[in-house]
Amino acid sequence: MEAIVAVYDDWGIGCEGDQPIALSADRKFFRKMTAGSTVIVGRKTLASFPGGQALPKRRNIVLTRQDVSIPGVEIAHSPEEAVAMTDRDEKVFVIGGGPVYRQMLPACDRAIITKVRTVVACDTYFPNLDESPEWEMTEVLESGEEDGIAFEMCVYTRK
Repeated sequence: MEAIVAVYDDWGIGCEGDQPIALSADRKFFRKMTAGSTVIVGRKTLASFPGGQALPKRRNIVLTRQDVSIPGVEIAHSPEEAVAMTDRDEKVFVIGGGPVYRQMLPACDRAIITKVRTVVACDTYFPNLDESPEWEMTEVLESGEEDGIAFEMCVYTRK
């Protein structure tokens, strides 16, 4: 299982349920990486997607404590249930938001991190893997600049 996320230099990921700066290069990268896979997402994050709908061309699992029914998604009520549901899936990505990343990161052995080289106001953060003794950056997949903002897509692997 892998986490995939865009972080700012302070490892912030969002503010008031939104991504303050969303680079089109990162969105294209996200679509390419997760196409055909299973994604695990929180209910509030799913609601922030266009039309609040499941992502196309992916198996969508929503991790929520609520008893809800959402068209096009399967519901998991715990991290353990989400892991069990994806037991046979070849590619599984945890795609947010903050609480889902915190709950599911222990089940991940890789993290694909887009480092957006700026700092913006955030109220939600991803754990700083650069400071974690459990993780190491093992590869830079892509890098570039968009609208004057540098970025790198990095792979972190659990030691």
